[in-house]
Amino acid sequence: QPGGLLHDPEHGGWFASVHPDGSPDVSDKRAYEHAFVVLAATSASAARRPGADDLLDTALQTFEQRFWRESDGLAVDVWDRTWSDLEDYRGVNANMHSLEALLAAWDVTRDPRWLGHALRITENVVHGFARSWNYRLPEHFDSTWQPRPDYNRERATDKFRPFGVTPGHLLEWARLALHLRRALGAEAPPWLLDDARSLFDVAAHEAWHVDGSEGFVYTTDFEGQPVVRDRLHWVVAEAIGAARTLDLATGDPTYAAWYDRWWQHAQRWFVDAEQGSWRHELSPQLQPSSVVWQGRPDIYHAYQACLVGALGEITSFAGALREGVLR
Repeated sequence: QPGGLLHDPEHGGWFASVHPDGSPDVSDKRAYEHAFVVLAATSASAARRPGADDLLDTALQTFEQRFWRESDGLAVDVWDRTWSDLEDYRGVNANMHSLEALLAAWDVTRDPRWLGHALRITENVVHGFARSWNYRLPEHFDSTWQPRPDYNRERATDKFRPFGVTPGHLLEWARLALHLRRALGAEAPPWLLDDARSLFDVAAHEAWHVDGSEGFVYTTDFEGQPVVRDRLHWVVAEAIGAARTLDLATGDPTYAAWYDRWWQHAQRWFVDAEQGSWRHELSPQLQPSSVVWQGRPDIYHAYQACLVGALGEITSFAGALREGVLR
């Protein structure tokens, strides 16, 4: 069907998943998943796949009409299926992936609207929320964008809304801020690099090898103490990406050393040469675990970690594909 198997033909937008008969597994419409529809469509457009441009136009129109809030300079999070009931929760995780998608959309279309949205998200979250919390970024907010630092304290291992600070996201925001800096060129504000360094430093010093065992803890509290100590593969993957991007932006050999160290860690503990893919989660003792995630459903983070070392400074992976860098 037009828009793919996950598209809602009745109300528009996309479901996170559907049953074999096409009925939605979860009927909510979430900014998180819609950001990935945009991201996938930009990659398909860059690869000149049939129908990709129409899919990208529809996905961007849905994002703009349903999720973007010009007055906030941020995206809202979760609607019901009919777009009539908006959840009071606001979150920066969905905005982080919206930023990634918007950068890719600008890189492929060169429409300045998407770059403007990307800058506003980054300024609000990175230069606003993160900086005011000493770069221990709160993830959860109410409908007026007031932080909710105690959110999910009793559900600390939640897959998408864990309590506290998520160091892997600090690293991801650092990388994306530098992708934005590259896109803006001479117009880039100096704080993009400064804040990226600060986010990286907090993650590296408060989450890496902090409990007597190698690896990144999954979450910390707002004093920088570990909360969930399991090691997730996507965190070290994002650490690799952030270190490489900061190395390219600054030439500081410290970042190259971190890049090498974290690749060695990933190769030793996460890359599964026998069964393929990466082990998704390890215990604090570096044994297979499933406290947060079950199975191996995600290749996105590991795949980008494998690509980033072969690239120079980029705005998006889709844009690099369009320019013929990835073949």
